[in-house]
Amino acid sequence: MIEKLGIGIDIIDVDRFTKIPYSAKPGFYKKIFLPSEIKYCLKYKNLYEHFAGKFALKEAVKKAINKHISMLDIETSHSNSKPVVKLRGKWKKKYKFLASISHEKKFAMSIIVSEKLE
Repeated sequence: MIEKLGIGIDIIDVDRFTKIPYSAKPGFYKKIFLPSEIKYCLKYKNLYEHFAGKFALKEAVKKAINKHISMLDIETSHSNSKPVVKLRGKWKKKYKFLASISHEKKFAMSIIVSEKLE
């Protein structure tokens, strides 16, 4: 049973996103985030905290499943203010996740617990 479980954690300095303004470099963000994720982050005044949190979430997923996967194959959303993660493409329906994101001043971090379904 334990071999079906994975855990991943990531922390990122929010300034890494603050230094690359969305208005100046939307292409950079489109390589990492899906349109729905970009729309979600842009609705907040502190959009870079949210971009950093989603980035940390995606990086934690990659660590939890220990696979080479595109950032765009990792879809993040929220349900009842909690992060939700789904995989897309050939990864769809292969894992379930428990996720948490936290922001504190200059940092965003995320932790993921994954369960392999196959």
